[in-house]
Amino acid sequence: MAKVLTLDDVNVDGKTVLLRVDINSPLDPATKAFLDDTRIRAILPTIQKLVRAKVIILAHQSRPGKDDFTSTLGHARELGRLLGRQVKWVDDIHGPKAMKAIEELEVGQLLMLNNVRMDEEETSVKDAAAMAETRFVQRLASVADLFVNDAFACAHRATPSIIGFTGLLPCVAGELMGNEIRKLDHALETPERPCLAVLGGVKVDDSIQVADNMLRNGIADALWPTGGVANLLLDLAGYDIGEPNRAFLKKELGKNWASTIKLAKALIDDHGNKVHLPVDLAANIEGNRVDIPLADFPIEASFWDIGITSVFHLSAAIKKAGTIILNGPAGVFENPDFALGTIEMLNACAESDGYAVMGGGHTATLVAQRGLADKMGHVSTGGGACLDYIAGRPLPAVVSLEQSAVAFGIDISTAESEA
Repeated sequence: MAKVLTLDDVNVDGKTVLLRVDINSPLDPATKAFLDDTRIRAILPTIQKLVRAKVIILAHQSRPGKDDFTSTLGHARELGRLLGRQVKWVDDIHGPKAMKAIEELEVGQLLMLNNVRMDEEETSVKDAAAMAETRFVQRLASVADLFVNDAFACAHRATPSIIGFTGLLPCVAGELMGNEIRKLDHALETPERPCLAVLGGVKVDDSIQVADNMLRNGIADALWPTGGVANLLLDLAGYDIGEPNRAFLKKELGKNWASTIKLAKALIDDHGNKVHLPVDLAANIEGNRVDIPLADFPIEASFWDIGITSVFHLSAAIKKAGTIILNGPAGVFENPDFALGTIEMLNACAESDGYAVMGGGHTATLVAQRGLADKMGHVSTGGGACLDYIAGRPLPAVVSLEQSAVAFGIDISTAESEA
């Protein structure tokens, strides 16, 4: 279990705090208006805990070269609207204008700096040791007393604004970061049984690594693959899924094809009795949904969902589970004819008495759109970060927080305070 310092472990009164958040949001292409403010709302509990501090907010929007790569002025205004108080903004990150604005901050005030990805060091420096020596980090560390990381959705990124302050300032988890770590650790380390891993979507390489970690380490009692994950495992188990589906998988996996195939084959060989493959798939035949049982494979059509019998079996298993860790849609949910598997598995999670953990990204968006968030145990704000965490891969941001806990006097091997 990750052992890091939180805001409950430090006194922030009168302090100058650097707060790294992930409020990267979908924007209207024409007006740049916010289409979804979920991530901005998610940091409000941390902001409220810092009302007696001077707060400097570090954030990003998209990345260079993308259409939605913009300044954070709109984010400052939206955050101010949600808080009902001013959030100052400066068109600078660590230059003279930013330093002057920070110097003028008073206790209780908030200042948002411009998009950190507009700084070359944030996007180009890859060496962890070198990050602490960047102008970006050195200048901001010189005017701050504390670094708070609340950017869980960026926790799998190693950049100056995420891990550069580790040895320079006490670094603690914000409310969002701490909650993510707690909820995911609960599901991974002390899951109520049986624990199901329901993994789908097109990020098949990530999902296979997640499945491998959960089955090999005894976290999951069963794997129920959907989407591209199911197609790959069915093919490797000897069911010919047809060339269109195989070609799609090869294209999506790209350079990760060989390593993913190797890991998936080992998964079937070592844990085949725990892998519950679909018994039918829904094919797109001239725009129509046709459910095809495995006995009728192969067919030269693309599979866009799990079949209706498989939907029934999966829903029943979810409703009997103690813990469900779900990530990725079951098919091409954007098309109403092929949304059945995705809709029904989410409904089953909402109706289950078990502890349901929803991965970030598309999964979290779908849960929110269907109004099911309050019926789930936890809906993660991080897509890639959540996948990495449940795959057992160290998250640079969490490692950084643990290192800071040690560097500033907390022995994480015996610390009682856990995220």
